[in-house]
Amino acid sequence: MPVCATSVDSLSPFAALQCLPRDAALAVPPSASVRATLARLDAAMADAIAVCDPASGVPLGIVTLRDVLRRIALAAADLDAPVAGMMTAAPICLPTSATLHQASVLMVRRGVRHLVLTDGDGRYAGIVSQADLYQPPGARASALVAAIRAAPDVPALAAVAAEIRAFAGVLLAGRVGAQTICQRISALNDLLTLQLVERVAEGFELPYVPWCWLVFGSEGRLEQTLATDQDNGIVFQAASAAEADTLRAVFLPFARAVNAALDTCGFPLCKGGIMAGNPAWCLSLDEWRGAFAGWLASAEPQAVLNSTIFFDFRPLYGQEALAEELRAWLLARAPEHPIFLRALADSTMNWESPLNWWQGFRYDDDKAHPHTIDLKRHGARPFVDAARIYALAHGVPGTNTVERLSAAAAPAGLQAHELAALIDAFQHIQRLRLERQTGGGDAEAANRVDPDRLHELDRLILKESLKQARGLQQRLARAYLAG
Repeated sequence: MPVCATSVDSLSPFAALQCLPRDAALAVPPSASVRATLARLDAAMADAIAVCDPASGVPLGIVTLRDVLRRIALAAADLDAPVAGMMTAAPICLPTSATLHQASVLMVRRGVRHLVLTDGDGRYAGIVSQADLYQPPGARASALVAAIRAAPDVPALAAVAAEIRAFAGVLLAGRVGAQTICQRISALNDLLTLQLVERVAEGFELPYVPWCWLVFGSEGRLEQTLATDQDNGIVFQAASAAEADTLRAVFLPFARAVNAALDTCGFPLCKGGIMAGNPAWCLSLDEWRGAFAGWLASAEPQAVLNSTIFFDFRPLYGQEALAEELRAWLLARAPEHPIFLRALADSTMNWESPLNWWQGFRYDDDKAHPHTIDLKRHGARPFVDAARIYALAHGVPGTNTVERLSAAAAPAGLQAHELAALIDAFQHIQRLRLERQTGGGDAEAANRVDPDRLHELDRLILKESLKQARGLQQRLARAYLAG
């Protein structure tokens, strides 16, 4: 049984729905009258109730306040009739083991505000609503979700994207934690991208094969800040190399249109070309396996460094089973390639700590931004890199840096107090990055900070955070490069 938080704001989007604080599960049998059902709703002050088979406990339908208005009040329904005639049959269900993020995405994709939860044997376990997923300050997030759902086209979604970026400033002002802010923004951007993909897909005749839109990098880790470009790809099912070539030719115009639409919404085109519209990253499942197999077999430093972003892949839209099959394949093989893990660890050693030997700050040679530290490259990156290596070495399926560090802590030999210090350090650096980005100004300096301009406490905590990063790098060196 997982350890659950007391509020949705303290939960990761990767947390299971069973961890979400909810009221008692309300249910009536299909033979219950409409009047009795409404009385149950009123007594519980709830906005939805399930209709379940009394023998098996399997959910048969759901009645929401919207149903009460449309099918009962406006239709002047017989209040003594069985509720089975008024319910929404075959409700959309999710197991309690599914994540908050999966529930949020499913609500947007299916255009509903409630999902019925089931336990391991399919029995009714409760109802989760959109309001459950977005508590204050999520009230604003809930309005943004509604705006995303209602957006009819790309320009409308671009306007919502701007509101999402402004929302980050509201959360910062409210002293919400950096981890929560990044995950909130990433989750909203996920929903926006989902809607955008569907809007663009309406103009294309896509192949009738299983396919999935993948995201990499910070979006794959649910760690998007406000200065981020797009990193994405497509995986699809193909029976042969020839069929893959044929399907790729059909997918590419669609993928390029999505990339262009994302650019319109404020997610710049990737300068390195890591986008689904690039034939190199619009691949069949077998081709993706081949790509990862090639990276695992390579110890060439530049090739290893260039491949790291792909190991943070996450499914966003389409047949998620394809991505999960690829992940299972990858996690089973990565520990069998110690030379690759060593090369991956070695590639992180080109990081030079912004602290000098007497623990003062050291600055890089960026002439346009003197006396500053790049908090992305020299602050966050050591934590991200280490978490990725631990995840691959120990078979951790998660992609988020904090989730990876937490899951790999025991096998990596991290004590509880060491893990807590690493997480706090990473989150402080992320918060400083967000503060810089919401402050406006030079986009090229979005991840840079001048320590002398920080509050004394922030400056001290930054110094301690960078010490944690250096210690983590030394731990990696002992584990993978010693001997």
